[in-house]
Amino acid sequence: MPDQSDKPDKLVHGLYAAVLTPRRPDDAVDESAFARVFAFLAGRGVTAYAINGATGEFCLTSPSDLRTALSVAQKSVPGARVLCGIGAAGTAKSLELARIAAGEGAQALLLPMPYFFPYGQEDLEAFVESIAAAAKLPVLLYNLPDFTTALTPETSCRLIRNLPNVIGIKDSGGSLATLRLLTQEQIPSCRMVGNDGALPEALRERVCDGVVSGVACVLPELISALYAEREDTGGERFGQLTVLLDAFRGQLARFPVPWALKWIAEARGICSAAFSQPVAEVRRRQGAEFVSWYREWEAEFLATAESAR
Repeated sequence: MPDQSDKPDKLVHGLYAAVLTPRRPDDAVDESAFARVFAFLAGRGVTAYAINGATGEFCLTSPSDLRTALSVAQKSVPGARVLCGIGAAGTAKSLELARIAAGEGAQALLLPMPYFFPYGQEDLEAFVESIAAAAKLPVLLYNLPDFTTALTPETSCRLIRNLPNVIGIKDSGGSLATLRLLTQEQIPSCRMVGNDGALPEALRERVCDGVVSGVACVLPELISALYAEREDTGGERFGQLTVLLDAFRGQLARFPVPWALKWIAEARGICSAAFSQPVAEVRRRQGAEFVSWYREWEAEFLATAESAR
């Protein structure tokens, strides 16, 4: 396959941390906690961020919330590259969020398909066409089949090829089929992995230009280290880091992912874990067990990182 990987001439490329959206008990965005998230990430070398994606629980986000989140990002990391999710159940709200993103300095938009109801591919195409025609910022398709109707590889490629304002895709489905097809067809595009589990193979096959990583929100050291080894995917260190990532992701799968990441954020002293709904006592106990597991896992990761120096 032609190698287009991580080309800096593409608007969207490299490592983006998909950030959590910390909230206060009244469910408003916790601005001070959000600023600490950016400070933590920036302090570990992260320079690009995705706001209001699935990790940021976009289904909870009001237009006012999004304006606040983007404002905090601009103040915390001036000049950073920011992708902004505009997920909604319909066109009007997606466009409202797109206008806010453009006004608050986002680099590009992440466009998931409308959630809740199942739709046909022709419905999704009509939706994307309407957003792309009205949006002032470039659009990345956001394939999110766990929560929305999946975009097929053929639909994705057709939209990217035919709509000038649709510049690529963040594919969170776990499959590399769309990224492979974009590569095979040599369609100019920003090919972003959106599922951390798919990243190692995407790097091996050289079918991506970067990753938008939820794990990187709380473990930027792991994803940065793995991504840095993309030219040596057959090496021992790449293999060790992949094993560590798989183990961490296996634990995440027990929970709603934002919950698990918030517990790790709290364990790392980034911000307190707060939730938009009650968390059952049994789940809190499971969360505590997860954090205990994480402490042991972290020691192994740090030992691996130290041995590579």
